[in-house]
Amino acid sequence: MKTILLKTNLLFLMIIGFSVALNAQAKKKADKATAEWRYEVECVSTGASGSYLVKVWSYSKKPDVAINQAKKNAVHGIIFKGFTGSGAGCTQKPLANDPSLEQQKEEFFSDFFADGGKYMKFVSVSGDGSIAAEDRIKVGKEYKIGVVVSVSKDELRKDLEAAGIIKSLNSGF
Repeated sequence: MKTILLKTNLLFLMIIGFSVALNAQAKKKADKATAEWRYEVECVSTGASGSYLVKVWSYSKKPDVAINQAKKNAVHGIIFKGFTGSGAGCTQKPLANDPSLEQQKEEFFSDFFADGGKYMKFVSVSGDGSIAAEDRIKVGKEYKIGVVVSVSKDELRKDLEAAGIIKSLNSGF
């Protein structure tokens, strides 16, 4: 009886270990994809005061990895790329005017965009988080996944200004 219990416990521990290893591998791939910053941002509409509703198209071999990276990509896009759209008020220049700012402030942005980092304060998935069939596109060996998120642009700007990362709007020219 003890040997059966021991074998069952051992099997259970092996299953847990395998699950943890798979999760770690998926996280590593997600971090690599994020480090390359492969995404597209398009405006859906202006949200509540000081926020934008954007669709972020993220690329990955696994759809769930792309979905998880969408929030990070959206905030990165607001800071460094900006976006355009067809609706009124749907054009936003990047918050950072200097394209080399990310490299200059590498330590700040590394912490800021870490898993569970400060960027999470400024973004949320819109709706129930499910992905429409037309927002899941197979491109070669990977997926292009579109996720609609809300980004609090005004709060993000205030935080970056307070940290001395970008200049405030009233600092002059």
